[in-house]
Amino acid sequence: MSEIPLSKKIDLVGIGNAIVDIITNIDDEFLERNFLKKGSMNLINLENSDKILKDCKIIKQISGGSAANTVVSLANLGNNVEFIGRIKNDKFGNFFSKDIKESGAIFNSKYAETRESSAHSIILITPDAQRTMCTYLGASTEFEPNNINYESIKRSKYLYLEGYLWDSELAKQAFIKAAKIAKESNTKIILSLSDSFCVDRHRESFLNLINDYVDILFCNEEEIKSLFKSTDLEQCKTVIKSLCEISAITLGEEGSLIVNKNKTELIKPFLFGKAIDTTGAGDIFAGGVIHGLINNLSLNECGQIGSICAGHIVTQIGSRSNINLTKLISENIS
Repeated sequence: MSEIPLSKKIDLVGIGNAIVDIITNIDDEFLERNFLKKGSMNLINLENSDKILKDCKIIKQISGGSAANTVVSLANLGNNVEFIGRIKNDKFGNFFSKDIKESGAIFNSKYAETRESSAHSIILITPDAQRTMCTYLGASTEFEPNNINYESIKRSKYLYLEGYLWDSELAKQAFIKAAKIAKESNTKIILSLSDSFCVDRHRESFLNLINDYVDILFCNEEEIKSLFKSTDLEQCKTVIKSLCEISAITLGEEGSLIVNKNKTELIKPFLFGKAIDTTGAGDIFAGGVIHGLINNLSLNECGQIGSICAGHIVTQIGSRSNINLTKLISENIS
């Protein structure tokens, strides 16, 4: 990768939905009763949210959202990181602000004037550790260019963009403006594709964004196949090599691939016990890989760190590690 100026004092700025994650345990019958497909991400209104929550027992509540999870994992690993998201001065907004600041991440986003409530996502975990999300996006859907701190982007080594926000036209404009500022400031641009359904909805504009701005891409196998409308992973790898400096593709139980123009690193999965919740596994994998990039490690080492972080997070409930990740990495990286 090309050199990043040493003068940059922020390691990464992440932009995404500011969502309070509400984690619950349910059985398969609950999904059937509520017409929910296992493993899906469903957008719901406040009425549906209230209905689902009445039937659930809440285990944990944390500041979440895909990009926020990645930012927090980087803060946990000792990096200087900032998250930008849109919240209202209400119950969920106040909780989100307090919780993410306590993680060590910078969060300076001002409360938005809006009729919509702050976003929250009900994460339904079945006994097989799969998670189905029912998300009320609320205030976060109105994310717009003036919600972004462009000075932070100029001072940051990396800009991390969450694909989920692409559903909003104003947020899309904000992303493109942020990407332009990043490009002019020699800030590396990272995109997470977030969800295969999201890719299906925005394939062409995602491809344009990748072609024009993105240096590093995070996705899973299903998402990259959707992006290129192909069932052949090898063909997808060939195409993405010509578009991005680095691509990280997760393969579930088979591990992951870290791809650049010169080679592909196959990264084995790390297993630390029974998987009980896959919430945030892809987000924390991205955090681990980026931590390696920030510290100028080899692509193989970056992939191992991502795999170690993801392998641990699925053994506990929620997307916040309950152990020292730095220690876990040092004990397991080869």
